[in-house]
Amino acid sequence: MQRTDPDYMKIALELAEKGLGWTSPNPAVGAVIVKDGLIVGKGWHEQAGGAHAEVNAIADAAGNTRGSVMYVTLEPCNHHGNTPPCTESILKAGISRVVCAMKDPNPDVAGGGAAYLASRGIEVETGICENEARRLNESFIKFVTTGRPFVILKSAATLDGKIASKTGDSKWVTGPAARRHVHLLRHWTDAILVGINTVRADDPSLTSRLEDQRTRDPVRIILDSRLSISENARVLTQESCSQTVIAAGDKADSEKAARLEKKGVRVLRLAAPSSGVDLEALIKELSEMKITSLLVEGGSRVSAAFFAAGLVDKICFFYAPKILGGDGIPICSGPGPQLMGSAIPAKNIRIIRFDHDILVEGYIR
Repeated sequence: MQRTDPDYMKIALELAEKGLGWTSPNPAVGAVIVKDGLIVGKGWHEQAGGAHAEVNAIADAAGNTRGSVMYVTLEPCNHHGNTPPCTESILKAGISRVVCAMKDPNPDVAGGGAAYLASRGIEVETGICENEARRLNESFIKFVTTGRPFVILKSAATLDGKIASKTGDSKWVTGPAARRHVHLLRHWTDAILVGINTVRADDPSLTSRLEDQRTRDPVRIILDSRLSISENARVLTQESCSQTVIAAGDKADSEKAARLEKKGVRVLRLAAPSSGVDLEALIKELSEMKITSLLVEGGSRVSAAFFAAGLVDKICFFYAPKILGGDGIPICSGPGPQLMGSAIPAKNIRIIRFDHDILVEGYIR
């Protein structure tokens, strides 16, 4: 059966996904080159600062590109950055048609690549599998259009909405397959955030650990307004290529902050209202750090605070087929709306099964 444009674009999207976790703050992009009905070249953007997907696909085709069609998940760039413009490589390769999943959302370059190629006589089509491409690069899209990180709130709960028993025991709510996906989420995002109570209770590593796949650790962010963290906590002492950041209050112990900074920990001194660290101020700091995506894995109060501040873009709620049937720690705790009509709606819901557990994925914005 003859393949269609969407068929080839889905292959390009699968290639693009290989770059997730490695390309930030750049997008994850995949490209496929087809000639006479056969795939002659494949490539993806493998790491920030490295060759783009189009260039890698052209190299993989080894000169067999004249008169071919390129399928690429994002409009080719037409500007000089760390690498030359991909449009020039496409022209030199003699590619006659370029199919893009979506235009570049960066307001500084939007439309430039497609228009340039069209002006040089290349047939250009956009919008093939656009929704899938936008989902793949949702963090990049938000960051380049707003300058703010894309915030994902993750939780793992029983069917009656408890993330831990009344004693605080939470190991394990979900099974190995769901937990593996959580480690992929960590790998895909720039930073992970928890509150100080989670650090005290679980002493977590907050790293990405997969035995069968090379991963990158996210930047670890701890909400700790009083800077009460133990200096022996695992997040401060483990070996990792990523940094640990503590969001502390402006009145936190300066001497302790200095000791932690000597160990390589970054301490952010932020205003600390009665409810804890100023989350809006923290988001602004993360924007300055070029963090394009943030995975919130906090406890019930941290989750509630992010919802109350209107900072959540996406939810990833894992549910296990278990019922505590009594007291326990809920997904969110604290003051909330008094009427059901004031509940926060989640949109574009997708449900994914991991063995006996399910993931409910949806968007708040």
